[in-house]
Amino acid sequence: MTCLGPEAAAGLAAMAKVLVVDDEPDILQMLMQQLRASGMEAVGAGTAREALQIARTEGPDLVLLDLMLPDLDGLEVCKRLRRDPITERIPVIMVSARGSEMDRVLGFELGADDYIIKPFSPRELVLRVRRSLERQQPPPVEGDLLSFGELTIDVPGHRVLVRGKGVDITATEFRLLTVLARRRGRVQTRDHLLQEVWTHGERDEVDVRTVDTHVRRLREKLGAAADLVETVRGVGYRFASP
Repeated sequence: MTCLGPEAAAGLAAMAKVLVVDDEPDILQMLMQQLRASGMEAVGAGTAREALQIARTEGPDLVLLDLMLPDLDGLEVCKRLRRDPITERIPVIMVSARGSEMDRVLGFELGADDYIIKPFSPRELVLRVRRSLERQQPPPVEGDLLSFGELTIDVPGHRVLVRGKGVDITATEFRLLTVLARRRGRVQTRDHLLQEVWTHGERDEVDVRTVDTHVRRLREKLGAAADLVETVRGVGYRFASP
């Protein structure tokens, strides 16, 4: 696999989608504005249940999670994210006024990737979000070339190669494969793939079963690389992660 250089990793972090969870509207808006000013996409949630729903349906690249929420404790939210196969790999940064060693250790034990204590500098928070994203080993990208062993995806050239030989796939199959590959190791639900791969007009004519049909045809065409596209029963699909 091709390794990411610092500039490529920083570029991927800049394009990331971050779910910000905080029940204080002013803080929520401030954090979202800071992330957007840094080139990231930010979506907000004011409750734990809203956050869990967005995490499952929108597949953010990172969750910035306040621990004091009105419906569920943030620690419980983190546990549920880690138990769900759709969200288990999403990095979580906890934000809390509770800064004792015991609080931080508990956060890390429950699966947090970082722990930020209030009050904090917005610039420091953005930097730590970037660093957490860069540590996640995103898809092996060199420019717009995705390489996974026997499979190579040339994004600008709109080509797919298996063992160096071109594979004849449709435009929809190419988009489907690219979406899965760019989110390597993360489960993508059928609904999410339908939203990401098919245009609005096309979605009026198809349903989630269409995703299964295209995945089956894509695997047939990938041949020796077919196992890279994994089925997660009852949920959706995942591009294999070593």
